[in-house]
Amino acid sequence: MTSGPSRVVKLCGTDAAEPPSRRLSAGKLTAELENGQLRYVKFNSVEALRAIAFLVRDQNWGTYAPEIEDLAIKESGDSFAVTYRAVCADQRQRLAYAARITGASDGSLAFDAVMTPETDFVTNRAGFVVLHPAGLAGQELKVRHVDGSEEVARFPERISPSQPVFDIRALAHEAAPALWATCLMEGDAFEMEDQRNWTDASYKTYVRPLALPWGYTLVNGSRHEQSVRLSFAGAFQPSRARPAEPATVRLGADLGTAMPPLGVALPAEEARATLAALDSLRALKPAFLVCNVDMREGRGLDELEAYRQAAEAVSADVVLEIVVPDEEDAAASLAPVAAAVQAAGLKLESVVVSSAADLKSWQPGAARPERPAVEEICKAARDAFFGVKLGGGMLSTFTELNRKRPKPELVDFVTHTTCSIVHAADDRSVMETLETLPAIIASTNAMIGGAFYRIGPSAIAARSNPYGKGVVDNASNQRVCLTDCDPRQRGLFNAAWILGHVAACAYGGADSVALGATTGPLGFIHRRAKAAAPYFDLLDGPAVYPAFHLFAGLSAGRGRRMIEAHSSEPGRLAALAWCDGERVVLWLANLTAEPLALRIKGLAGEGRSVSVVDAAAFETAATKLDALDSLRLPIDGADLVLDAYGVARID
Repeated sequence: MTSGPSRVVKLCGTDAAEPPSRRLSAGKLTAELENGQLRYVKFNSVEALRAIAFLVRDQNWGTYAPEIEDLAIKESGDSFAVTYRAVCADQRQRLAYAARITGASDGSLAFDAVMTPETDFVTNRAGFVVLHPAGLAGQELKVRHVDGSEEVARFPERISPSQPVFDIRALAHEAAPALWATCLMEGDAFEMEDQRNWTDASYKTYVRPLALPWGYTLVNGSRHEQSVRLSFAGAFQPSRARPAEPATVRLGADLGTAMPPLGVALPAEEARATLAALDSLRALKPAFLVCNVDMREGRGLDELEAYRQAAEAVSADVVLEIVVPDEEDAAASLAPVAAAVQAAGLKLESVVVSSAADLKSWQPGAARPERPAVEEICKAARDAFFGVKLGGGMLSTFTELNRKRPKPELVDFVTHTTCSIVHAADDRSVMETLETLPAIIASTNAMIGGAFYRIGPSAIAARSNPYGKGVVDNASNQRVCLTDCDPRQRGLFNAAWILGHVAACAYGGADSVALGATTGPLGFIHRRAKAAAPYFDLLDGPAVYPAFHLFAGLSAGRGRRMIEAHSSEPGRLAALAWCDGERVVLWLANLTAEPLALRIKGLAGEGRSVSVVDAAAFETAATKLDALDSLRLPIDGADLVLDAYGVARID
């Protein structure tokens, strides 16, 4: 008999705990101390900085998890002080640093660090990172440069493909009317990047310009000092605190737009497992399958028959992603794919062809391989797949699309993916990536001028790693960056994240959305793998993850008229609604790790029902393909409490 899963497994797919967070306060200055870094730095309850962190990265841009020792915290009513020692190490190298953090009631904050490599230490970046909230988009920014010169700039509104500010010594911005925050950074030259490129909800100012060589070596025994100073000026007076009220969802007007079709990836390595799970795939109801062929290795050619069988079994369209080698003739690379597709009897809705070079990250203006050019690829694809829609853009993230702008006149649609664990993998940072999707969608639409726009296949985890040799192994089920095996894929966390993601895409104007994968580490349907899946591996029969039901339910809304669903707290509560005749369907997700009380406004009529997938319903959701319907209960009134990462459908 299978034992029930723990609550943390239900929520996040793993028993691994998040690092504890401690609130620091000095009068009106507050911050959270988490794993040696500061988060949510506020003065007078106004967030000035999203984070200040001292980070050490390896040669693949992976971030070391520091081992913190000798942590000491002292607090009085008007000040706090934190000291600790940390070590970043792997089998090849080791670096230690000592940190000191102090805060005072006038808002002054200091974070100092001294690095001492204990071996020669090769790194792509070692030092401070300062995050300004993404909500500052378009606001004025006063810059003091390393040479002492000053200028007035702005936080980019459209997402900047390159660094908006270089050679930084200090940055000042208006955190609230008449309240200016100045951040002074010393010890090296800093520059800023628009971190919304990677769906991070921030602008990141970091040490050491990217124009300098990396990885670089910190010599054994050398000493490196850096510091960040924050101060405030102005006479800002906060508004009076209001009594706590439930989060509110207000239903509004018919928007005149349609719910987009949802697709799912069917990777070549998941073809056999997918054919063994066709009953579950039928219940998932994807409108299209995103399949792949990589002509550098011929991977995927042998799976074309499986792609056809899966697509026919679920009546789904097929999108075929094709990677062609660099410095080779595109037509010669695509000819065997077209022949194999025809031989397999595979009907294609569209193809997306990418050069191998475009799977990797390139700095703006960098010299790429000369062949095959986009124009050559598009002509060869049109010839090889006559009459089939052609997609362009990137098989990787928006970052690369923004740095290599698409040519929409050559294609029928533009595409890119997203990944929520490029720079940070903790739960709150991952959910915060949903905040950036409206800016990503608006920036893309601005560059493609009304062309058909497809986002995905996207997931919390990484389909690939454009920034290193490969994705990070995660057999121990931790929260780590740039892995293709994030444990939250199996938990309620992913169900809530998916609703937030689809809502942002649907309301933002994406024409179609693809998510996750059929099976495997990015999948909606469980299969056994080398990495353990707590609880699911113990089940005797077929099993699906909570997000399966979200995808299936949302996919059933394809073409329905979208209804405005305004959340009073979009960082905590996601909402999406559509109508089918007189029937309104409202979807809700608690994006937090705590129960959330909410109130619905504008939902008229009687005889409503609610289906909730939460921790209490987890085991039902894991084993029943019709869990949403089987969990349906009548609902009276307009108030509801959703448990952590719980999702609900209200008819």
